[in-house]
Amino acid sequence: MHTGLRRIAGLLLAVVMMALAVVSTAQSAAASPGTSEGDAPACVLPQPTDDDTISIIGRVCDTREAPQAPVEGVDISVEDSSGNPVGEATTAADGTFEIPLPGTSIDNLGKSFTVKIDEESMPDGAALRNPDDVDRPVKINLDNDVSVTFPVGEAAVGEGLGTQALQLFVGGIVFSVLLAMAALGLSMIFGTTGLTNFSHGELVTFGALVAYFVDQLPGAIRIGGVNVTVVVAVLVAFIAGGAFGFLNDKALWKPLRMRGTGIIAMMIVSIGLSIFLRNVFQYVAGGQNHNYSQYSAVVPWEIGPLLVTPKDLIVVLVGLAVLVTVSLLLAYTRIGKATRAVADNPALASSSGINVERVISVVWTGGAALAALSGVLLGLTQGFDYQLGFKILLLIFAAVVLGGLGTIWGAMVGAFIIGIFIEVSTLFIPAELKFVGALVVLIIVLLIRPQGLLGKAQRVG
Repeated sequence: MHTGLRRIAGLLLAVVMMALAVVSTAQSAAASPGTSEGDAPACVLPQPTDDDTISIIGRVCDTREAPQAPVEGVDISVEDSSGNPVGEATTAADGTFEIPLPGTSIDNLGKSFTVKIDEESMPDGAALRNPDDVDRPVKINLDNDVSVTFPVGEAAVGEGLGTQALQLFVGGIVFSVLLAMAALGLSMIFGTTGLTNFSHGELVTFGALVAYFVDQLPGAIRIGGVNVTVVVAVLVAFIAGGAFGFLNDKALWKPLRMRGTGIIAMMIVSIGLSIFLRNVFQYVAGGQNHNYSQYSAVVPWEIGPLLVTPKDLIVVLVGLAVLVTVSLLLAYTRIGKATRAVADNPALASSSGINVERVISVVWTGGAALAALSGVLLGLTQGFDYQLGFKILLLIFAAVVLGGLGTIWGAMVGAFIIGIFIEVSTLFIPAELKFVGALVVLIIVLLIRPQGLLGKAQRVG
């Protein structure tokens, strides 16, 4: 069993390293796409601030040029809900601006502001692609900086509801891949132990934090002149996440199982562990938003009417490679078959000669590693704070329940349905309410088909 575990770990690491090789080869293009020393600065978002204030950060880009060109000297102002000005700025040579809001981040939570652009300060012949963008409403729901972009140029052909839906669908695919990795880990743990682990979100956050601390080490890690700091951070977080899951099982869950602790009691323990870890993360990393040193601001590729960033493509490739590899391991390897046997009937698996405790240990290691990798890639795409895993825990549960509790492939199917649904739903509902859709899906599934899409109905009692 230990040999099988080493082989699986080695294979997963090889897959992650091969997929992340794309990061290294794309690094130069993503960091400074199509520019060289002396060229005009790329039109990229400014780095989020790392303090206890919330800032409105953004850019003004001329989309009539390829790549998009920054627009300098445009006046931007911010007003509160009463129409009183709270700050103003002028776009720099790279088209960016930053307007800090008065007060601390806590003071501004729940408040609404309006970002205004002075059209008269725009260069001759330049106009906003969307005239309604002159007054951009912004509501502060999280203690993170708020990013806005003002595209300049002629209105894009076909830029209607269909184009918006397609763009959101692409964003949903990216998020679904990351959600599927976290949901797969949770489903594997539930399938083999019966534990509904409410601390699974903290395994996601753990991976993001480990990668962040590696990324913040002095000096850049280079191989062949290419900065691979983030690649190394991802690998370290993946390994550390697996080790953290292994220690979780050995130090806490295995002793509870040996004492015959009931599933309900263990679930309550997981809630307490979640609260404890979340407070530890806040103490260690602080409450502000964090971003990795690379890929925090890249110029998107224009594919017809769609905008796709290099890091989104990288994230999807890495995520899909890992999901396919895990699926093949579970389907065709000895440890994979043993895992499915334990998930189906632990007592029968034990009587057949399978070491159930070793299988559970392998599952905890692999499930936590998947969750950690999901957290790193989520942080790479959108930044993160100490509540990253807690914020998406509902979506992880919704994906697992929708696909079928304890079913490996059901968790992935459910994740893709949930991820795409919540992104596309913002066409019709405010973005801050999109997670509510996952809760609605969860309730409907439990009422109509509680075993999930790929689960099997079972008699209880």
